[in-house]
Parts: sequence; structure tokens; C-alpha cells
Amino acid sequence: MLQGTCSNAGKSLLAAALCRIFAEDGLAPAPFKAQNMALNSFVTEDGRELGRAQALQAAACGRAPDARMNPVLLKPSSDTGSQVVVMGRPVGHMRVAEYLAYKPTAWRAVTAAYDSLAAEAGVMVIEGAGSPAEINLKSHDIVNMAMARHAEAPVLLTGDIDRGGVFAALVGTMELLEREERDRIAGFVLNKFRGDAGLLTPALEYVTGRTGKPFMGIIPWLENLDLPEEDSVSFKLCRSPEADDAARHRATSLDIALVDLPHISNFTDADPLRSEPDVRLRVVRQARDLGAPDAVLLPGSKNTAGDLWRLEQRGLAAALRRLARMPDGPVLVGICGGLQMLGDTVHDPLGLESSAGVREPLPGLGLMPLRTELAGEKILRRTVAVHEPSGCEVAGYEIHHGRTHAVVCGGGDERALPCLLDARGRAVGWRVAGGAGASAAEDVWGRIWGTYLHGIFEADGFRRAFLNDLRARRGLPPLEHAASYSILPSLDRLAREVRRGLDMEAIYALLHI
Repeated sequence: MLQGTCSNAGKSLLAAALCRIFAEDGLAPAPFKAQNMALNSFVTEDGRELGRAQALQAAACGRAPDARMNPVLLKPSSDTGSQVVVMGRPVGHMRVAEYLAYKPTAWRAVTAAYDSLAAEAGVMVIEGAGSPAEINLKSHDIVNMAMARHAEAPVLLTGDIDRGGVFAALVGTMELLEREERDRIAGFVLNKFRGDAGLLTPALEYVTGRTGKPFMGIIPWLENLDLPEEDSVSFKLCRSPEADDAARHRATSLDIALVDLPHISNFTDADPLRSEPDVRLRVVRQARDLGAPDAVLLPGSKNTAGDLWRLEQRGLAAALRRLARMPDGPVLVGICGGLQMLGDTVHDPLGLESSAGVREPLPGLGLMPLRTELAGEKILRRTVAVHEPSGCEVAGYEIHHGRTHAVVCGGGDERALPCLLDARGRAVGWRVAGGAGASAAEDVWGRIWGTYLHGIFEADGFRRAFLNDLRARRGLPPLEHAASYSILPSLDRLAREVRRGLDMEAIYALLHI
């Protein structure tokens, strides 16, 4: 089991690396995280939801994602409440006190899922959450030491040396653990190290002398791994190139702006665009940072109504409307919650995401003649669809309560046409045709479009067709060769680097292998 001195210490990627190493060594591993709090999620083939990190770890193992790998998923919709997903299905929205009362039920689901999955795997790679030394949470812990006890798993305690204070964090964590918990710690791992490892010797010797625990690895800082993030911690901390900086690169690359949202979800939908040689992807948080991009991506959200209000407060809503009215303005694309925001209204009659008492339809950005109502039953499914303007087949997954339909605009010629249809002819995406939102009548792509399909840009042919449409709008020639988007080479590189940094002989000794 991998635990950490803090959140974002790198547990998820280290777990993925161990999954890959054990798979390479023929040990049939499987990943497991009892409880995950994240807004980046994935849908299994049988229509269940789990954290994106466990889907990545499953890929590292060569296994299909399975809801048992992440039996409890918490998806925050506010500072005090989350949707609770158990074994891939939502069981309700709960505030903190409600979830604490529910935790015994959650624990039963966790142990049943672990026991079932472990019976099929050669080695289980378990990931903790946050820190095991959060003493205010330990009495109802189901994800750190309680899970280690149930699994009888040795624990590697991981610290992020890049952020500073790692040795105090390691020693302090040990001090706050109970004796039985300290005994379960097998050793320490330093993660995200830059520099000469020889300079660490005095500190390593001191910490080992103080705690009695050895260091079992030093993992270097790994640049440009191009692997999906588990949650928005790193995303929120990133500094993105601003509009003036992007303008300097506009002559040689497409400028695509990704709008940050307070409750952003599945922002990894934009990751494949980074693999393209002619794309500069940047995060936008304020209206002044928008500039004059070639395209704007409005991503998913776990609180569409609240994030619409934030867009208005930040001036981004007005800026997006202004760009939409410009004859040669950027292409605007919404995915899932972003699609809903582009429409006329969003109605949450059951209060699934909205604040208590907010039950009336809320105005959207008004850039697509669409109306959305959030229904109690959550749609969770893998979907294959055809993008009619390009003829490209795309595959992805849907995670939404929204039911969206096109409406007729009075007095105008603007309309929303289905542009992505699944095998049954069901619309999972729409584009604006006619009106101020389209640059020309023959613009079959549409300057404003959106879809419920997460992962749409992972389709190499579609991604290049989308980018070539942007290039044509700029008067640039198309690029014929699409980059191939795959996480497997990055997983292989991660495994190589981590294998070099870890004492794998000692780790195999812990497993009696």
C-alpha cells in the first residue's frame, strides 16, 4: 500500500508505476483505492463510475477498469457536500455529517469489493488518500490505515520533496501514528526529487535513525509524462501562458483556451490536444486572459449553476458572448456541463447540484438554442458515435444527469442541429447553424458546438479534423498526419524510471516473492 504525508504527494502515479512493474514481471496486479474524492471520473464497460486514477492504474495492469477498484467515489458539488458513488452508482448527495453516518455502510462495500477483487489478482496495489496522520479523521477512516489492516498490507509512506519540509512531514507523520500503525510502515519513498541524491545522505540517515524505517526509493522529478491527472490539485496550481504570451506564438500554432471552473470535472478531456505539434493549450481564469484564441473549450462541471454564476462574476460570460458575436471569432466548444452552459437554460428541479431553494430554470450563456433539465437518474455509459460534419467515428463515455433538447428560436434562423449521433441515432452533440454564431451558411462544423461525450478528442482522426477546421479558419493549410494519442508509452516510461528509483528487491521481499 502507498500512503502519503499529504495530498498530491504522487501516490496515484507511483501506484500506477508499481502496477505496470508488477504486470511486466508477470504478477497479475490490480489497483485499489477504497475512497476517492475527485471530479475526474471514468465509466466502465458495464456502465459504472470510478475515479480516473484507478482507470489509469487498471490500464497499467493491462486490466479493464472495474468499479471494485474504487468502491467509494466522492464528487464534491460544494464546499460542504458531495455526490456519493458506491460501486459505480450514485446513492445520493450528502453533507459531511450525513456521510459520516453512512460510513459504516460504505466500509462494508469497501471490504466486500476488496475481498472480491483480491481473490482474482496476484498482487493488490492499494492507494491511500491524503495523510494517515489526519488525527481528526482517524476515528472513521476507511481509506488509509483501516484499509491497510484489512488487507494486511505493508505500507510505503511517500513524501513530496519538491514542495519542501518532507523530512519533518515523514517524522511528524510517524509521531502521530499509533504503535500498530507505525509497525505497518515498511519504509519511506521520496518523490519528485531534483538534484544530486548524494546530498540527501545526512537527512536520510537521521530520519532512519529517528524512526527506525529505511528509505526504499528516491523517485526523480519526471517531466512531460502526459498522463491524466487524478484531480484538479495540480491543474488549479498550474500557471498557464497568458493571452499576450499566446499571441506571440499564434503565427506558428493554434491557440486553444481551456476555461477553468470552480467545480471543473474531467478537464483531462483536453489532454490529447497537447500531443499535437500545432497546438498551444492554455488555461483561462479571467476575462482579460482570453485574448483572441482560435478555440475556447468549456469543460465539464459538477455544479453547472454555481459555475455559471462564477463565469458571470468574473466577466468571462460576457467575454464569451462577445466572442460569439464576432464574425471571425473563435470556435466555442462545450463538453458535458460546458454544453449545458452554452445553452439557454439549465433547470435543476431536484436540487442535485444547485444550492438549497434554487429550483427555477437558470439562464445559460444563451449561445446555443438548447435547454437542459437535470433528472434524478444519472446516465453512465460508454458511447460510440459518428461526427456527421467530418464523418469521423469517436468513442468515449457519458456521465451526466442532464437531459438536453434543442428549442426553436422565435423570429430568427439560428437553430441547433445534432452533429454527433450514436448507433441508435440518439444525439450526443449539437452545433449551431445559421444566425450570428456561424461564420457562413456552408460552415458545416459550426462555430459553436458541444457534446456530452467525454474523451472525444482521444480519437486521432477526429482530433486532427477539428484542428484542421481551425487551421482553415485561419487560412492555414491542413496537416495530414495525426499524432497518435496513447498513454501506454508514458506508462512504460513511468515504470522504467520508478523501477530505477525504488529498491525493488526490498519490495519483493515484503511480498514474500
